[in-house]
Amino acid sequence: MTGKHGRWEPMARRLILCALLVSVLFVLWGCEVGPKPSPPALIEPVTSDPTEAQLLAELKQKFENPQAHYQLARVYHKAQNWSKAEWYYSNALGFDPANRAAQAGQVKLFIDRGETAKAEQYASGYILQAARASVRETLRLGWEFKQLNLDDYTLRCFRQALDADPSSFEANKQIGFYYSEKNDTAKAKQYLLRSFELNPRQPEVAGALGKLGVVVELPPEPPGQVPAKPK
Repeated sequence: MTGKHGRWEPMARRLILCALLVSVLFVLWGCEVGPKPSPPALIEPVTSDPTEAQLLAELKQKFENPQAHYQLARVYHKAQNWSKAEWYYSNALGFDPANRAAQAGQVKLFIDRGETAKAEQYASGYILQAARASVRETLRLGWEFKQLNLDDYTLRCFRQALDADPSSFEANKQIGFYYSEKNDTAKAKQYLLRSFELNPRQPEVAGALGKLGVVVELPPEPPGQVPAKPK
């Protein structure tokens, strides 16, 4: 015959086991779905120019890649390896004759190498080629010259574009910004005002004019349209 305490012992053990099991499950559950630490703040990835080895590998896969040739030319240009830089600029233009960045880079190479007459010859040819294509292409070439601090060729391109289309707000804007950077306030105002007259929906031009002491007003946005943010 089992006593009162004898009957409770198995039940007590079961209760203890159940309590332990629940505790373990609770701990595990807390680890799985409990509050988690906040993720670290997102960091913008740092982009860098491709290395010589990476670019050579790209060309091994696809030799007719004009951008890879151009980037490799830049690598050798910075290292003052003139012969290799010239060869890869030429390859880039061979596969893409309208590669404005490669054209400007090649002209800069000749200047850096002391071949100013050759630089002038090639630059004049590229400016003529871009002019025959469109005003937009002429401005593109001018912008590429500007990235390399080739001011004379930059201005020649912008003026060529403006001569081809005096009503181009973009050409007026680029010349205006050029003179603004050169601290030629009078000419900067002249061209930026003309650009704004041709296209008043240019917040960046309005902002530049404001810095020059000229107050202009942007036209109201059409109903239901989100206002453009200044660049």
